[in-house]
Amino acid sequence: MGFDYFMNPVAERIGWFPKHMPREERVLVHKLDLLILVFACFSTWANTLDVNAIYNAYVSGMLDDLQLEGNKLNYLNAVYFIGTIVFQIPSNALLTVLPAEYYIPTCEILWGLFTLGTAFVKNYNQLMVMRFFVGVTSTPCWVCNVAILNSWYRKQELGKRNAVYYCTWPLGSMFSGYLQNACLTLDGVGGLQGWRWLFIMCTIITLPISFIGIFFFPNVPSRCKSRWLTPREKELAQTRLLEEGFAPSVGLNWKVMKRVFTTWQTWVFLILANLFWQTPYAAGTPYLLWLNDVLYPAQTTADVNMVNNLSTAGMAISIVSALFFAFYSDWRGNRWDSMLMAGIVVLACNVILLIWNVSNSAKFFAFIALGFCNGPINLVIAWVAESLAYDLEVRTIAIAVINMGWAVLALVLPLTVWQTVDAPRYWTGYIFAVVISALEVIMIPLPIYLERRDKRLGLHQIEKSTVISTELDDVSVYVQNSPSEKDAEKHIGVVVITEV
Repeated sequence: MGFDYFMNPVAERIGWFPKHMPREERVLVHKLDLLILVFACFSTWANTLDVNAIYNAYVSGMLDDLQLEGNKLNYLNAVYFIGTIVFQIPSNALLTVLPAEYYIPTCEILWGLFTLGTAFVKNYNQLMVMRFFVGVTSTPCWVCNVAILNSWYRKQELGKRNAVYYCTWPLGSMFSGYLQNACLTLDGVGGLQGWRWLFIMCTIITLPISFIGIFFFPNVPSRCKSRWLTPREKELAQTRLLEEGFAPSVGLNWKVMKRVFTTWQTWVFLILANLFWQTPYAAGTPYLLWLNDVLYPAQTTADVNMVNNLSTAGMAISIVSALFFAFYSDWRGNRWDSMLMAGIVVLACNVILLIWNVSNSAKFFAFIALGFCNGPINLVIAWVAESLAYDLEVRTIAIAVINMGWAVLALVLPLTVWQTVDAPRYWTGYIFAVVISALEVIMIPLPIYLERRDKRLGLHQIEKSTVISTELDDVSVYVQNSPSEKDAEKHIGVVVITEV
């Protein structure tokens, strides 16, 4: 008997395909990985590359060329996040009615063009305009991709897929540093500085990726018209999600918004996720500026190259930790203990940096360890998806609300507690980091208690009668006693699933 990729024992040992999963379902999951993960990962990698390019450009000549002294870098960061905040909730609301395979790639084309415009700005004001529109048009990238990703997989598959998807963020940040070093060799070519070539190269990378999405990326299961999935695979995709308690789409209306803002998950995870996302903040810009101002202040070409290369170390280790904690949390069947372990390490590292009067080796360890703790941040979204499995629309928009919280903090914090003029000491920043690190650890038990309370009270355990059409592009769903109270449609050749 020949080798069967879908039944190979290695995939079972690492948990990519559980042992009990039949071959037909493994073929479907493999297809989903190719259709969803490939585009989502490349799209987010390019987005991270484009967004973070400004920080590498800043320490590679842009600061002097455009006179970005004082807090101007923070203001550029702020105007980007204003654009992101404005479009966050509208973007995911649009995702519930527009075809994802066209909506997300179109936005990618637009942000690629605004990134290209950044290469030709002549002054600070023009740069501010470009950054704002990069923020607006790149909003759907992460928040919409992660919503689609978390709409197709079983709960025991989510951790690993979210981790793989997360890894594109540090890879994009790392590659930005390497690409800037390569672009320094183009300094003067065509009359352009090396940092300008960085944005041109980012655009050349970004635009082709959008066409992958147009041709391959699917919509959510209940509205999927992908040519790459058979009618039977579309049926199976919905069936297995229903078995996991994931409710299908029931349409967008004002009742959805009411449910978003009255469910405890929105507010608890808004706070917990943003505590978790902000506590390793020092592994980013503060680490980069510490390298630039303290370890390699001479600003020779060799120093600039070393800063760009060392700035990727924390990103590299976060990839390892993301994969480790994802497989561990899927194996454990929960997300909280991985987050607790990371939270304790983050607290210790921020205390070291607050003390500051330690060796450079100790500081370097703290910065890199914070990078390691960036790895499990993807588990928050997997936890949100699982906790809101019973309502797809609420889940989609709640993820946008939670991410909008991150965007607001990313706008406010650099202008208040992480001001560039305070680099590299950041006394206020590290006090803030220690406080929220402690709050993060204290708060982790709250969603655990609320989920167990809901389960004990039988909340969200409504009876579901689901009608799945076996026609190619005609899938309709009826959820008895669902929030939409939508009438069932009658179809020829259907599978009916009832569960409590």
